[in-house]
Amino acid sequence: MKVLIWSVAIVVVLIAAGDAYVRLASIDPARYAVGGLAKPPGDYPETGSFQAARTPSDPVAAMSALDRIIRASARTRQVAGSLEAGHASYVTRSAFWGFPDVTNVWISGDTVQIRGHLVFGSFDLGVNAKRIKGWLDEAGL
Repeated sequence: MKVLIWSVAIVVVLIAAGDAYVRLASIDPARYAVGGLAKPPGDYPETGSFQAARTPSDPVAAMSALDRIIRASARTRQVAGSLEAGHASYVTRSAFWGFPDVTNVWISGDTVQIRGHLVFGSFDLGVNAKRIKGWLDEAGL
């Protein structure tokens, strides 16, 4: 019985430690870099990420609308860049475990680019694509 209690206690401590690591680990600023990532208009699903490019009539207004929508999203905060710089980065955390996803929005020529990707793991269960498509729909893009 004592072994069972100790085993359960160790498992609980390991789960708590894993959760704390995911929630508290710093995110490498290189994850906010967008150089060389611009694509022509369209949708680009990848394992663990999703990117979309749109050509609105006013890219600055479109980025501004996306910024407003993204910052109003649950568990999302801006972590780098600005509208004025033409590039902004955000981190959205999952509700239960707090897994972070990084989203970058930037203007490249006449396109607005948006790319979301996971930080931990290799598969995001499509959450980045769903989130980004929802933001684009809400912004009318």
